[in-house]
Amino acid sequence: MASSNHYQRKSQQSSDRRSCCENGDFWVFGYGSLMWRPGFDFIESALADVQGYHRSLCIFSHVHRGTPERPGLVLGLDHGGSCQGVAFRVAGARREETLAYLRDRELVTSVYLERTLPVRFAEGESVPALAYVVDRSHEQYAGRLPLEEVTRLVAGARGAFGDNPAYVRNTYEHLLRLDIHDEELAAVTRKLDAASCRVEPLRAAE
Repeated sequence: MASSNHYQRKSQQSSDRRSCCENGDFWVFGYGSLMWRPGFDFIESALADVQGYHRSLCIFSHVHRGTPERPGLVLGLDHGGSCQGVAFRVAGARREETLAYLRDRELVTSVYLERTLPVRFAEGESVPALAYVVDRSHEQYAGRLPLEEVTRLVAGARGAFGDNPAYVRNTYEHLLRLDIHDEELAAVTRKLDAASCRVEPLRAAE
């Protein structure tokens, strides 16, 4: 797992991030597991934020972290507020393979919409980045659930990618390592700890 300093060092490899788009390179914004398990090659990465959207456990997971019979909850980029995450610069030569990978990973049930959003770096620069936002009209959109219901759903779910509690904790702990605080994930993690939920060890990749 990379620390926040790692992202800062890698971000210094490019003095002008906006100019990279001229040669076909593009950016991908990660706000959940993409931050610590991107699964694609990238040239550089840096902390960045998006305005107008926030990170939320607002999607019923029927595949990766749950089943249709016992759904879990995974993160979506929902309307309102702001979200801090990690932007990855991908070489233009890898565009097609990266898009194919991301679409296979993120668009399994079409609950995410592929969008290009402006992301802003700490230095003030802004670039367009590919991001996956939640489709509020999709049947898997959970909206804002009470904390107790979120915890209940997460605690009892497991899918093709493993335990739902592991997903929540891994994301939360990686955010902490990047000095990003997320109150919802913190509260859910505390509830899971209190309930002594089984959680897999923190890993840099799953």
